[in-house]
Amino acid sequence: MLSIIIPTLNEEKRLPRLLKSIKKQSFSDYEIIVADGGSKDKTTEFAKKQGCKVTSGGSPAKARNSGAKIAHGDLLLFLDADVVLSEGFFIKVLSEFRKRGLDVAGFYLLSDKKSRISAFILHLFYNFPIMFLSKLSPYAQMGGLIKKKLFDKVEGFDESIKLAEDHDLAKRAGKIGKYGMIKSVKICISMRRFETDGWVRTYAKYILAMLHLLFFGPIRSDIFKYKFDIYKK
Repeated sequence: MLSIIIPTLNEEKRLPRLLKSIKKQSFSDYEIIVADGGSKDKTTEFAKKQGCKVTSGGSPAKARNSGAKIAHGDLLLFLDADVVLSEGFFIKVLSEFRKRGLDVAGFYLLSDKKSRISAFILHLFYNFPIMFLSKLSPYAQMGGLIKKKLFDKVEGFDESIKLAEDHDLAKRAGKIGKYGMIKSVKICISMRRFETDGWVRTYAKYILAMLHLLFFGPIRSDIFKYKFDIYKK
């Protein structure tokens, strides 16, 4: 079974899109766990109506760990609430994951905007650098797939990390398991972070975070002033 774990905080607008894209998949051997950090809107109410398991969350790292604790699947797929999955996503991902003998995997990203400019910039500033950086150190963002046994072995996400806790997990798991970037399909992400904070500022933050993790280790101080629940689109 595949356990899909989604951290949320006031995501009543975005979560329905993700759940709709999940339920349209031809693959059905999964459970959906929503780990909520105290939403004031109808996020948890909607999740329960859609048959999701709902548990308490907090920071993204804490929420993901909370979801993993009640997961029954042998594979854990961590997704942000504002992503959307393409048709055939699970079949392609699981087939590649098993064929390559992977234990943990990250994803390349695709813009939810049809603009060629946004697609080009996302490729130039994220997918292209990750193509090379992931050979030096494992990366995962917006989504990550890991065997539950390996997740438990590395003791899950480090809840003391302020930003890029998903990169840190992939890095630690990749030291004792086989890591790879999924090539058969990309995760479609919302561009709301870039539209709210600005393209240059957002990309600069992510690139600096990657370099910090690569050369200095996990980001445990709030130098990037990351805030959960500020992107309302």
